[in-house]
Amino acid sequence: MPKPSRLSAAALAATAVLLSSVLAGCGDDRPGNEDLTRQKLVWRNCPAPSPAQGGGDAPSPLPDGDDWQCATMKAPLDWEDPGGATIDLELIRAQASGPANQRIGSLIFNFGGPGGSGVTTLPAFGADYAKLRTRYDVVSFDPRGVGRSAGVRCENDQQLDAYFQQDATPDTAPERAELVENVMEFNNACEKNSKKMLPHVRTTEAAHDMDLMRQVLGDDKLHYFGISYGTELGGVYAHLFPEKVGRAVFDAVVDPTQDPEQGSLGQAKGFQLALDNFAENCVSQVEDCPIGETAQDVKNRIAKLLADLDRDPIPGIFPRELTQTAATSGIAQSLYSQDFWEYLTEGLEQAYDGDGQILLLLSDSMNGRSQNGEYSNLVPANVSINCADDKPRYTSQYVQQKVPEFRAASPLFGDYLAWGMLSCTDWAVPGAAEHPDVSAPGAAPILVVGNTGDPATPYEGARKMVQALGPGVGVELTYRGQGHGAYDSKNKCVQDAVDGYLLDGRVPKAGTVCSES
Repeated sequence: MPKPSRLSAAALAATAVLLSSVLAGCGDDRPGNEDLTRQKLVWRNCPAPSPAQGGGDAPSPLPDGDDWQCATMKAPLDWEDPGGATIDLELIRAQASGPANQRIGSLIFNFGGPGGSGVTTLPAFGADYAKLRTRYDVVSFDPRGVGRSAGVRCENDQQLDAYFQQDATPDTAPERAELVENVMEFNNACEKNSKKMLPHVRTTEAAHDMDLMRQVLGDDKLHYFGISYGTELGGVYAHLFPEKVGRAVFDAVVDPTQDPEQGSLGQAKGFQLALDNFAENCVSQVEDCPIGETAQDVKNRIAKLLADLDRDPIPGIFPRELTQTAATSGIAQSLYSQDFWEYLTEGLEQAYDGDGQILLLLSDSMNGRSQNGEYSNLVPANVSINCADDKPRYTSQYVQQKVPEFRAASPLFGDYLAWGMLSCTDWAVPGAAEHPDVSAPGAAPILVVGNTGDPATPYEGARKMVQALGPGVGVELTYRGQGHGAYDSKNKCVQDAVDGYLLDGRVPKAGTVCSES
């Protein structure tokens, strides 16, 4: 099973849609001999998202009436053969709303995952970046292998339903063998259906795509806002093109010094911390907490629910049941934002009464499943990019030995995240490195924002990113809050610091701390 993705706004946008209630090819095989930096983008009104992007309606106009515009940019399939075959990368933008003489350039967003569609996520959160839009064209894109950008395909919708219902925390030898077989079938389907793309979805290639994008958009420097995995992509870009870094912000920061095992263990601790905070918050309310008398009672009842579901799933959304795996991923999804704690409370109340609908909806959002049963390519892209990037390959025997350590880090999420390390076992393409190189001597200052309550990218990663970028590059800002990411928390201190840098070039004092209001 894939581990919870380092996804921020994309996952949360999908959750909000669910709870409020055609795949692009691999590109042009002809040689691309033309100078791709000279291509002219043809901007058009954006179509409705494809199934691979998550489906739904075309983006609504912005509050000022301006339309979102989309365009297709050609990039080399293989950056080691830049004159060869090309792929199409899908872009979206909203042009700067302020005076033309105050425009700085384009501000490129990556919202994380890896595997999240920036083309669908940016409009969902467009209002949050209205101030930044006064001086920038706000731009995002589907990275290679994602959505309409030569999206990776693996299993079909019916197969994915079964894949996400499987027992991802095996307790016996037969269950372990079945999990290994299911992961192998998923990985084989990726190779069969996307063999051409799998060697070319590494983060280093996406960073080269962004530099091409910078040039095609007409900017001398790359102005960038990276969230979650987007911070890793931004760090890799800064390493490869330090002299081209403009004003850049990293929010919800990936620790670039960790290998996949260390990253998964860090997530176990992060999600446990978020669950602890959720439980404490519930019992501290003026009204009685409906899911437990004490914080420990809340967690004990959740643990019992998951153990019961391992033996006997309950009805979810017909014909699917709420399994232990689905409940665990649904709980994890709700911890990405404090705004969704109320849905977790309601979902747990419902599950204790034998109805798993809300938790299954949350799990569907984590996995990119829409209400009509279609899956985006979020998970296939997430697995493909992670496995192309990450060199380690873990066996069932190795994971089994590590389960006690993970369980000690998180009684509720440890097993789930430990067994998620099997995702790249027997992957068709070798991984590139133990961890990304983000050293960027000579780059302009990069504002690195860490959130003390972040479950998916634990707070310690921000300090590690600052150190890895090198002296004089990373500038750390701490947000003492909850959820995955800081800027979209609407915290005024965080937003003033970020806006001040991106709009006016004011670098905050290193070590600045912002607290929840």
